[in-house]
Parts: sequence; C-alpha cells; structure tokens
Amino acid sequence: MAEKDKHLSGEAPDIENGAVETEEQAEDTKTEDVVTESAPMAESEEEEDPEALLISRLSELEDAHLRLRAEYDNYRKRTLKEKSDLLKYAAEKVVVDFLEVLDDFDRALESLPSEDEGNAETRRGIELIRDKMIAKLRGQGVKEMSVIGEPFDADAHEAIAMVPAPDPDKKGKVIDCVQKGYTLSDKVIRHPKVVVGQ
Repeated sequence: MAEKDKHLSGEAPDIENGAVETEEQAEDTKTEDVVTESAPMAESEEEEDPEALLISRLSELEDAHLRLRAEYDNYRKRTLKEKSDLLKYAAEKVVVDFLEVLDDFDRALESLPSEDEGNAETRRGIELIRDKMIAKLRGQGVKEMSVIGEPFDADAHEAIAMVPAPDPDKKGKVIDCVQKGYTLSDKVIRHPKVVVGQ
C-alpha cells in the first residue's frame, strides 16, 4: 500500500525493487476491501434467516399435510363408494341372465290360448312360477320399467322402429314395447326395446 500512496502523491514508484503494482493487482485489492466491508452485513442477515427459513418450512409442511389429508379423505370416500356400488350391483350379471327366463315365461303365457279349459291349470301354474320369480327379483332391487306413453329418452330406451304417431300428442313418445326393460337399484341393467312415434 505504501507504493500506492507514493504513486498517488506524485512520487516516482520504486521500479528497482519490483514494487510497482499493476492495474489488475490494484483492482484485486479494492475488491478484497469491498468484500471485507460487506462481510459483517452478510453475517447479520444469516442470523435472521434461520427463523424465516423455519417459518417458511413450517408453512410448507402444514400445506403438504393439509393436501395429503384431503387426498386421503377423498380416497377413503371413493373406496367406500366403490365398495357400496360393488355390493349394490354384484348380482347384476346373474339378474340379467334370469331376465331372459322371465321373458320365456311371458312368451309361454302369450302362446297359451286362454279359452281352452285344459290350459287353465297350465296357465295358472306358469303365472305362479313367474310371479314368484318376479317377487324374488324385486327383493334384489330389480324393477320393470314402464315406458308406454313416456317421452323417448335415448339414454334409457333403445328405439328399434319409428312409426307415424296415431295422435299428434304421441309424437316423440313410446308407442309400443317389444322387449321389457329393467333397473337394478336405479341403474338400467337392460334397456327396453321400443317403438317411437314420429
């Protein structure tokens, strides 16, 4: 630094002793002075940072905990609903198979002539078995859909034909049902095949 003072005061630098500072060395010493002066400020900031860091980290953990708790609650509700639906609709496949047998009972009753005295006992027997089967299916939550005269709904009905409506008020409504539809606990398990008026 003495050489630097000599240079600033106008005295000639001591070249023989190699004590002349280059511009780069002078800048390095200025930078070191700046670093040493700013060091006490950095230490004071570091003293305040741990508390701020802890508060920030705590808020992050609280947020993560709340999100995880909400996610678990949604998972639990979804799982309970899936189990409930599984129990509710577990018999769906078996019930759908038995609906075909119920259709066979209906066809058998339609094919028997009602006037014949000899068929009265047979008809009564088939009706008893059919009614018993319907009662058992109702006990499982199965209901027949009533569709005649209802407005056509593409989600609930399966249209197999469109015919001219006999009355203007029957346009867009179900005129005839070719195959009955059934629901199981408010879920359509077989769509009715219907004829719609146009």
